[in-house]
Amino acid sequence: MKTEISEHLYEKACKWMPGGVNSPVRAFRSVGRIPFFVRSAKGDRLVDEDGNEWIDYVCSWGPGILGHACPEVVDKVRKAVSDGLSFGTPTRKEVELAEMICGCMPSMEKIRLVNSGTEAVMSAVRAARGYTGRDKIVKFRGCYHGHSDGLLVKAGSGLLTGGVPDSDGVPASYTAHTLVAPYNDTEKVAEIFREYGSDIACLIVEPVAANMGVVLPEDGFLAFLREITARYGTVLIFDEVITGFRLGLGGAQEYYHVRPDMTTLGKIAGGGMPLAAYGGRREIMDCISPLGNVYQAGTLSGNPIATTAGIATLSVLMNQPEIYGQIAEKAERLADAYRSHSGLWVNRVGSLLSVFFTDRPVQDYNSAILSNVDAFAAYFDYMLENGIYVAPSQFEAMFVSAAHTTDDIERTVTCIRELDMDKIDRWQ
Repeated sequence: MKTEISEHLYEKACKWMPGGVNSPVRAFRSVGRIPFFVRSAKGDRLVDEDGNEWIDYVCSWGPGILGHACPEVVDKVRKAVSDGLSFGTPTRKEVELAEMICGCMPSMEKIRLVNSGTEAVMSAVRAARGYTGRDKIVKFRGCYHGHSDGLLVKAGSGLLTGGVPDSDGVPASYTAHTLVAPYNDTEKVAEIFREYGSDIACLIVEPVAANMGVVLPEDGFLAFLREITARYGTVLIFDEVITGFRLGLGGAQEYYHVRPDMTTLGKIAGGGMPLAAYGGRREIMDCISPLGNVYQAGTLSGNPIATTAGIATLSVLMNQPEIYGQIAEKAERLADAYRSHSGLWVNRVGSLLSVFFTDRPVQDYNSAILSNVDAFAAYFDYMLENGIYVAPSQFEAMFVSAAHTTDDIERTVTCIRELDMDKIDRWQ
């Protein structure tokens, strides 16, 4: 595998950008490598600047559900670009995309388009606070909701204390109203609500956690969150930035039959372009400016190129719903291959999966971090050297797309089955 050009680019990048990247996981530090620099992508393949080619199971961290450079999407984006890149005024496409999304997810009675998942979550939390007149929020350890100050937080010394920031530069006062519970732990959630229920504006959760690796909700967990938030007048927010349109047209809320008060979306909703959204019950969304006093704005929100990509992607999924069953079957084929090894734990739902280097069940953050990250790094090397790109972190998801061919799935399965656990460097 040639690396000269990527090495040169990374050396230059480190001079101008922190860590040489514009998002931390791209630095490959957790797997002890330098990143490769992608030149192009088509279908389920990436090609880097050195000419190396990989089967891609990162899919731009999720939005590539149709594969890279899907013709139905690219053709429409190319035409839209010729009409102008940004107007700063309303367009027909904003209305069309909003109508499509709300039609797929009835819990979103009104919607606001934004530019990133972080912005969507930040805005949804602000709307919930404005609607309820309360300050406190509840999140779950290991669930990532973007890098806004109030959500970069983990539990303090006691569960019922205010959160302690995970990042320098975040004042403790910003997270003082953030309460953290263990994922899948109904008793701890109930304890928090008994203590603070009348002060909690919202509870936000990834209905399927995908940022500590894929961790599925246990039976009844999401229904419990729906019941207890309704009981206390708290806004239930599903962060479906990853699961939205990934588990089905109706997202995780349709998959698990639980209707939240608000939803945040990203990734697939923008067809790979910078676009996200938040929405929910009409009376909550009507608190947002210019109708209400909750302020949120953005010059590039509803950008015509991003909305074009979103409309094109959702149109394909709506016209070909069989895609969801097909990519789930492909993901299960991969999961079965991983399960052929002892010492691994696999979680999968739909086309999302994670392999953990532990032989214990993974159902929350504490069990996820028992994984052997050194063994994962060696496994990452093995896969990369065999032409397969998986996420460069133990605590990220694998994504399967409609563009993954049967041959490439079988090639990956063979590679997985030939993985020699005893010869992986650093495996203990």
